[in-house]
Amino acid sequence: MPDANLIDGRNLVPPEPLELTLTALDALADGDELVLLLYCQPQPLFGILRQNGYKWSERMQDDGTHEIRIRKA
Repeated sequence: MPDANLIDGRNLVPPEPLELTLTALDALADGDELVLLLYCQPQPLFGILRQNGYKWSERMQDDGTHEIRIRKA
């Protein structure tokens, strides 16, 4: 069964990764983490996260994937 807190947006067309991420954040429980995989830096998402009090970290994987881990602040 896939991890409910993982969104692999690498092969999705914008704005689908953003829409899926925002929906998942609405359901994110305190202490849980959402992992987002993309081939780009989602600058619009970072602004939304900042405005809504989320914290995130980003790591570049060897294949060029941006792994973004998001938590409630």
